Amino acid sequence: MNQRLFFSLIAASLVLAAFAHYFTDHAIFQFVTAALAVVVLAAWLGKSTESVAHYAGDRIGGFLNATFGNAAELIISFFLVRDGLFEMVKASITGAIIGNMLLVLGLSVLLGGLKYKEQKFNAKLAGHNASLMILAIAALFIPAVFLRELPVVKIESLSIVIAILLIIAYVLWLIFSMVTHSDFLSDIDPQESEPLWSKGISILMLALSTLFVAIVSEWLVHGVEYISHTFGWSDLFVGAFVIAIIGNAAEHSAAVLLAVKGRIGGAVEIAIGSSLQIALFVAPTLVLVSLLIGKPMDFVFTPFELAAIAASILITISITRDGATNWFEGVLLLTVYIILGTAFFFV
Repeated sequence: MNQRLFFSLIAASLVLAAFAHYFTDHAIFQFVTAALAVVVLAAWLGKSTESVAHYAGDRIGGFLNATFGNAAELIISFFLVRDGLFEMVKASITGAIIGNMLLVLGLSVLLGGLKYKEQKFNAKLAGHNASLMILAIAALFIPAVFLRELPVVKIESLSIVIAILLIIAYVLWLIFSMVTHSDFLSDIDPQESEPLWSKGISILMLALSTLFVAIVSEWLVHGVEYISHTFGWSDLFVGAFVIAIIGNAAEHSAAVLLAVKGRIGGAVEIAIGSSLQIALFVAPTLVLVSLLIGKPMDFVFTPFELAAIAASILITISITRDGATNWFEGVLLLTVYIILGTAFFFV
């Protein structure tokens, strides 16, 4: 598509969504226009990520995409924490983790596998990702296990200690994977592609597209909340699936776009890297930030949320540990996601 036409479409979709949000009271119209804007912005973010990855490699490109996408998630969650909506925050965290591992990775593996019989990425990276995922689920399970044995004050103290340790572990992982051992975790036979913009413009495009995604996603979330109450959906289902899918729609498209172009390493970095960043950095940061605003949030998730996260991690480790993917493995990931979505719907 011609770039002038592409950016005209972006501008038109943003103007229409802004008009519906600020100048009308029709919830369905607001939802539809915001959803259309997110779809268009998803394409912009996907192109920006691909262009950045050309200069920096799929790992760093995927990391930047996940970081910019999760920055929006962190901002939205902060406002939920400020309002004391802790259960909604935890549900959205759960949804973001399982959504990236099952829906994003599943679609990427499936659609990429339909074009390429087998796609390979660094098996050593898959092994380290598996270890980090096990760390994440252990950190989430421990506060829930001790909940009945410890008073509320001690549970909050335990949550703070775990949050600090997870953030330290994540920072050390970034140093290990991108500084001291970056050559061991580099891309395997990366597919070359022509960048759309220069390095500086590519980074600017990634930042701008993420900013607009954050703004429009918030508009869309408000519309979804109204529609969910109309249909009688539970807060757990809305937070874990509806909000999570919409809030990360643009991030999803970037991963799928890379996989279809034979760059499964970048897709894995976006999907799994984003889940790890949420579990090891975003969630712990929210726990610490809640202390600063005088509304402490603990690290105790519900049994439903823990079961969903554990199931997602187990199937993801099983599929990615060999560093190779095919379309059927994408089907398996999506099947687990649909099962969990159905279960959450009936909770």
